[in-house]
Amino acid sequence: GQYDKLPTALHTIEERARHLEGFIRDYARFAKLPGPRRRPVEWSRFVAQLRAQVEFTLDSRVGASTVARIDAAQLEQSLINLLKNAHESGSKPEDVKLVLRRANQAWRIDVLDRGTGMNDAVLANALLPFYSTKRNGTGLGLALAREIAEAHGGRIALLNRDGGGLCVSLTLPD
Repeated sequence: GQYDKLPTALHTIEERARHLEGFIRDYARFAKLPGPRRRPVEWSRFVAQLRAQVEFTLDSRVGASTVARIDAAQLEQSLINLLKNAHESGSKPEDVKLVLRRANQAWRIDVLDRGTGMNDAVLANALLPFYSTKRNGTGLGLALAREIAEAHGGRIALLNRDGGGLCVSLTLPD
């Protein structure tokens, strides 16, 4: 007999069903990640494509025509996730930065923000699948970034920055 609560209850069910659908879609994509198809990619073109999808400041320490052998689609998805996280961290848009450089026969890509950073418990668990501190997060974005980095023979690290914020660092071998 509490018909006045029905619209709220139905809205909640609809919202949860939509969230679950997104979760299942993301999980299926994560669970079926194919091995990387590494091809020569010019960094300047790669960064331009990435910039068309998400805003960031670039600090590149490589030449415009420098080429890397990467799976561009996988790395792009990984960096979109990381850059979106940086924007959701509480950073001002101009404080979201992508740093690209060469280091010891590998590529190092850092995504920097000036958000709240992560406490020790979150840092310890953030790369695990399904771990999320976001109300509607699936916990797959950072896990997918880790999976992609490792499939390329690389690694990912999360570090709090001096002065606040986070540095997510991908290291990928040539």
